[in-house]
Amino acid sequence: MQKIVLALVFILAAAGLSAPAAAVAEPRSDSVRVWNELALAAVRASRATDADAARTYAMLNVAVYDAVNGLAGPARGPALVPGPGPRGADPRAAAVAAAHGVLVRLDPDRTAGYDAQLQADLAALRPGHPRDAGVRWGSEVARRVVAARADDGSVPVQSQPAGAGPGVFRAEWSGVQYRTVRPFAVTDPAGYVPGPPPALAGLDYAAAFAEVALLGDAGTAAPDKLATYHFWSVPAGTDQPAGEWVKIALTVSQGRSLAASARLLALLTMTLADTTVPTVATKFTYRHWRPATAIREAETDGNPATQPNPNWAPRAGSTGGSPEYPSGHSSYSGAAAAVLAGFFCADGIPFTHTTDTAPGGQARTYPGFSAAAAEAGRSRVFGGQHFEFSNQAGFAIGRGVAAEVLATRLLKRTGPTHHGSCPL
Repeated sequence: MQKIVLALVFILAAAGLSAPAAAVAEPRSDSVRVWNELALAAVRASRATDADAARTYAMLNVAVYDAVNGLAGPARGPALVPGPGPRGADPRAAAVAAAHGVLVRLDPDRTAGYDAQLQADLAALRPGHPRDAGVRWGSEVARRVVAARADDGSVPVQSQPAGAGPGVFRAEWSGVQYRTVRPFAVTDPAGYVPGPPPALAGLDYAAAFAEVALLGDAGTAAPDKLATYHFWSVPAGTDQPAGEWVKIALTVSQGRSLAASARLLALLTMTLADTTVPTVATKFTYRHWRPATAIREAETDGNPATQPNPNWAPRAGSTGGSPEYPSGHSSYSGAAAAVLAGFFCADGIPFTHTTDTAPGGQARTYPGFSAAAAEAGRSRVFGGQHFEFSNQAGFAIGRGVAAEVLATRLLKRTGPTHHGSCPL
């Protein structure tokens, strides 16, 4: 067994993946955790966008959930692939085969690492028909999930040209095809696109302008605010905002059954992926300018309460690569916090978390999900990246998507189920 473990470590390293400690120490441990950690690593290595990352996490966890659920009756409605699977099949084998089948198709460059993890997981299971049947079923579910999403509109990549004039985002930005991507779970993502941001000439805009001009100013030293910005920044090359909430879900779900963990991660990641759609659609529709442009060119906004500062720079060091309204970080955070609070029937579940960009790797402890989401949103103001009204719009988008997913998806087929705040 020790030789198998050492071989796994070397193969994963050669493939550009680090083996999660839990996977190496004990292949029987949480399969949902192990394969999500591999997906997080893939997103980092491929420098996936936030939208592509959310889609990857959703496809992985939809496949795992459907593979496990299809062997349980199925007890609940499917995410995408209905059961039943083969009688007597091992759900653990199905789960790891499904995860493997998705990742080797989405991330073929690291196939050797995924193959090694699959073999290690299967070696921990008793050989025979249940294991083999589980592998066949999980592999079939993965194939069907990837095939079903192949034409979902996530490719080819599209861009919106640069804009001009007061209130308008100035740069070209890519990824706008996600405004019409087919959702995983909600009926009509367009229903979550909010109204426009505050009018440039109004008091609400002036108040938000004054706040970010002060709190997000690179010229004003504020180490605590800079640290909070960096903690939640998670740009390309990290696991992206959706990935941080996957990590949080894995932390707070420790000790749960395979079926429960698979359901939580499927609910969470479908919600995150579907939140992308109205978020990108809102950015595309309103094309709102970032604070750096707004503050430097305030003389053009028609608001006597805003004062231009042509030398103003955001604390983050960059102005942002997409239109300002809404904050995508807040959309994802609002969605995830709502799903987790709904699943556990409580928001106030304390947890400790370290993001990919935490300064010095220092962890932070939160009293609950909404507290972490609120800090993630405020970090964007501290970085000079967003106005507070864009955080609030993002939270509303995410919470709305989460409410629909919790109320309508992965429900029990018989008996009491959730149509409100708590899934059973």
